[in-house]
Amino acid sequence: MNKWLLRGLVFAALMVILRLLQTVLINFLERYALAISVGLVIIYALVALIWGVVDGVRDARANPDPDRRADLAMTWLLAGLFAGVVSGAVTWVIGRFYKSLYVETLLSEVTTFAAFTALLLFLCGIAGVGLGRWQVDRKADPMPHLHRARGDQADTDVFAAVSNGSDQT
Repeated sequence: MNKWLLRGLVFAALMVILRLLQTVLINFLERYALAISVGLVIIYALVALIWGVVDGVRDARANPDPDRRADLAMTWLLAGLFAGVVSGAVTWVIGRFYKSLYVETLLSEVTTFAAFTALLLFLCGIAGVGLGRWQVDRKADPMPHLHRARGDQADTDVFAAVSNGSDQT
């Protein structure tokens, strides 16, 4: 399973659960509707941030050289888009049977709501990745690429020819 697909499925399911929970809580505590909605969005964002930190730490430990790290931005973007569209569609379907659920039209759910979910997931995931990589990099060797063998990138290193030629004098 692709990295983005796993994240997308988990966050789509989490968003559907949070929207169902939002409906139940707001129906019982109408007075606190704004606080409930904002609180649930913050919970969703924190889960994405924590998963992003884990991704960033794993990637930084696996690839000490920043130039060799994975493109986690695309992973989180695809996960966000998938989670937004799927959770919007699933919530809309549930809303056809559970009339108390706060849903809009299908078009609105798979566009506007999906864009909000994708942006929130992307920003929090990438912020977490950056934070995770920073945690590893601040304790790491500042120049890991200097410790590689000389022949490792001789065909792409522009200074390899100069350094090899100056050793013979």
